[in-house]
Amino acid sequence: MTNENASVQSMVLGDVEVIRVVEWHEPFLPTSGMFPAVAAEVWRDNADWLTPDHWEPDTDRAVLALQTWVLRSGGRTVLVDTGAGNGRERPGMGPFHRSRSDLPGLLVKAGVHPQDVDVVVNTHLHVDHVGWNTVAPDGQWVPTFPNAQYLIPAADDFHYGPDNAYGNDAQKADRLIYEDSIAPIHEAGQAVLWDGLHRIDDHLILESAPGHTPGSSVLRLASGSDRAVFVGDLLHSPVQILQPCCNSNACLVPEQAAASRRRILGRAADERELLVPAHFGGAGAVEVRREGDGFALGAWATADPKRTASLSE
Repeated sequence: MTNENASVQSMVLGDVEVIRVVEWHEPFLPTSGMFPAVAAEVWRDNADWLTPDHWEPDTDRAVLALQTWVLRSGGRTVLVDTGAGNGRERPGMGPFHRSRSDLPGLLVKAGVHPQDVDVVVNTHLHVDHVGWNTVAPDGQWVPTFPNAQYLIPAADDFHYGPDNAYGNDAQKADRLIYEDSIAPIHEAGQAVLWDGLHRIDDHLILESAPGHTPGSSVLRLASGSDRAVFVGDLLHSPVQILQPCCNSNACLVPEQAAASRRRILGRAADERELLVPAHFGGAGAVEVRREGDGFALGAWATADPKRTASLSE
């Protein structure tokens, strides 16, 4: 993975500025492997809008983005997820093994310095959501954001932590992820574990939405008449809006993940919340509406063109 497609866009929802920092946006895994329950014809029948931002037809690979959302709310700066990190040992995890990126540098170009961050939200503890929690300038892992409170789902902290043998030893990298990206946050006294609901401020509230992982969560934004929900990995592709019963290959409890997805999509449609998944390419966020017993895509988000810029230089 590279920074060739790195970019920043910004929009304002009520009194909250939302900045999108994209580390990369490119083809990832074959659709049959990543979304095994989605039939091939679903991709073909929707090729006109899935291509090129969400699907590469020639290779039949899902196109994903790795990105961090920055919210300026109530005088504080809140980061939603921290990417995959830089040069980390992630055996068996494909492109995340020793990947190269520079999220802190991209954030600085977007006007966000590490010491300015007040809150870091890890929607869940997968490899590509916690990697820049820490840095090791002197060979010792320390928090990247020295003044931040890190909000970590308690259920994920237990599942991937030492008391549960680092995810029941399901994969070697889970131990490495916890040891270099989560444990140092605890050691620095900056971790806050939460469950159920956790209010950040008058505009932002965290809510459990388990299934993808035991502690998977969403962040709801409500300011003035504007609504949004940052859903982490509840969805990886817009085809899951059309077929919410279909999980990604990384969902640990499939039935629970599908139930959480349908619940959050239903509320987003009913309350006109802008849906903001962690990995959607293109505009990155979309409105959802009900269609019969299911859902359909509404309008995609529009960034402020005056605030949109390439960060690849």
